[in-house]
Amino acid sequence: MDKHELADLRRDFSSVGLDESAVDPDPFVQFGEWMNDALAADIRDPNAMTLATVGEDGRPDARVVLLKYYGPDGFLFFTNYESKKARDLAANPHAMLHFFWRQLDRQVSIRGTAQKTSREESEKYFLSRPVASRVAAWASSQSRVIGSRSFLEERFRELKEKFGDKVPLPDFWGGFRLAPDRFEFWQGRQNRLHDRLVYSQNGGTWNIQRLSP
Repeated sequence: MDKHELADLRRDFSSVGLDESAVDPDPFVQFGEWMNDALAADIRDPNAMTLATVGEDGRPDARVVLLKYYGPDGFLFFTNYESKKARDLAANPHAMLHFFWRQLDRQVSIRGTAQKTSREESEKYFLSRPVASRVAAWASSQSRVIGSRSFLEERFRELKEKFGDKVPLPDFWGGFRLAPDRFEFWQGRQNRLHDRLVYSQNGGTWNIQRLSP
């Protein structure tokens, strides 16, 4: 496929609309409704989200992570605290989450500030993970250069033998909670006249505005 064939890729979007009168005034409730729709549609990995950060060098980075919990206090994901994403958030806690549910022609962007969760909260989630996933958290020096795949696999085997089924929470692993200050709900529409509704905070309340597509 050459660049001309890529330019010809297109499809029309849904006729389902997104109207100010129909959305919930609370963006967390509205997000929950859309997440439930994604679950009901049997979308693979509906909790997959792109996390965008900016590091000390002022350059952006993005990667897909999994949302584990959400509520009025924020959106929670877990990672190695020595990873690139964690180092970015330590330097600049402002970040953005982005969900794309293609089968529903929907996107949600959530901007806010991220902070580490308590060790107790991190441990509660960590101990709920499969044993192999817990061992992998110990085995991976996330974002660091390694010499080979075999090095990683040998490290995993060594740690699995060391811990058995009792794999503790590493000091370098835990959660981040992003507290939002802005949501955007995007619904694809026919003729590229998409619906975009933005929730922004103003004095402790959420204002809803429509953006041009």
